[in-house]
Amino acid sequence: MPIVTSPDQFHMEDLYVDLGAVLPQQLFLKCEGMNFAGSIKLKAAVEMMDAAEREGRLTEDSIVVESSSGNLGIALAMIAASRGYRFLCVTDIRCTTSARQLMESFGCQVHTVDTPHPESGYLGARLDRIRELCASDSRYVWLNQYTNNNNWVTHYRRTAPALAGAFPGLDVLFVGAGTTGTLMGCARYFRWKRPEVTVVAVDSVGSVSFGGPADRRMIPGLGAGVRPPLLNEYLVDDVVLVPEAETVRTCHHLASHGYLFGGSTGTVVRGAVRWLAEHPQDRPRTAVAISPDLGERYLDSVYDPGWVREHYGPDALTPSPRDSFPADGRTGSTTGSTTASATGSPTGSRSGAPADAPDGSPAGSRTGSFAVSAAAE
Repeated sequence: MPIVTSPDQFHMEDLYVDLGAVLPQQLFLKCEGMNFAGSIKLKAAVEMMDAAEREGRLTEDSIVVESSSGNLGIALAMIAASRGYRFLCVTDIRCTTSARQLMESFGCQVHTVDTPHPESGYLGARLDRIRELCASDSRYVWLNQYTNNNNWVTHYRRTAPALAGAFPGLDVLFVGAGTTGTLMGCARYFRWKRPEVTVVAVDSVGSVSFGGPADRRMIPGLGAGVRPPLLNEYLVDDVVLVPEAETVRTCHHLASHGYLFGGSTGTVVRGAVRWLAEHPQDRPRTAVAISPDLGERYLDSVYDPGWVREHYGPDALTPSPRDSFPADGRTGSTTGSTTASATGSPTGSRSGAPADAPDGSPAGSRTGSFAVSAAAE
């Protein structure tokens, strides 16, 4: 029986859902929302806070500050309350009401940016606000999840080894791309420990992370208006971009079978279904996707039909042939998707040297090419 003395000590690492009965392809889902912060972001928050304390950056007068669209802010607010620090989260209007209320319940001060930066969007505006705060008062300590290596180290140490242990025959892993902390930690691990595993990044259409054009995105979690500094494309085997309307329909499809997952999970599952359909093989394949959180925080957005119609049109919840989610389970096929590079040009091979291993040893030979697969909306 586990007994904890602080809320960040508990995280269920070994819960997996077999979605084979409700999807056209076999897919296992690693559920990372089973902790007191409610998401995978607890891991990065703990790692970054622990490092800041070890380095002597945090004192009793410090005010921790971070940019977050929701989940990391909630995790940091919980840890700050537990450890006696003040915390200020800079978010934007896409942050859900429930996420904002959760942060405030822990005593967090929330600053909401309502005007995007003309070039780098809401993320750029949030980062500018944090820089202003840090310049105005030396008590502010910015953990900076976007450049903090502890963001990916925690997944190299915890998430990826757990996956490898649970699935010795893992063939392909699907990971959502936001700050790319989870993606980079898992990609580094499997590159050096299990190079036969294919790592596929899943991102939202409108994100610039993999070179695509910026466009409006309303679902927090995945995607970025600024290319993530932690991202190393040479560690990734393939990339899939998913339109947000498909994300919403995927979430509703899973909910119709009793699984209420968050928006990021809908994106990753949709990307996995499409990739598996476009890469058939004769032998059985073990595929796993990472689910960052559950769906309660999206009741006033992804699961609100009025919100969905407002942002994606009156037919947004009408099933599309591209969805390939038949009512009778694992039948049907994926059609209508297209494959193109991030810039719209034909797919080409990657060039340049991959990064060194985490221990500083020379890079290995895991090279190749990847395409960014995106369905027209």
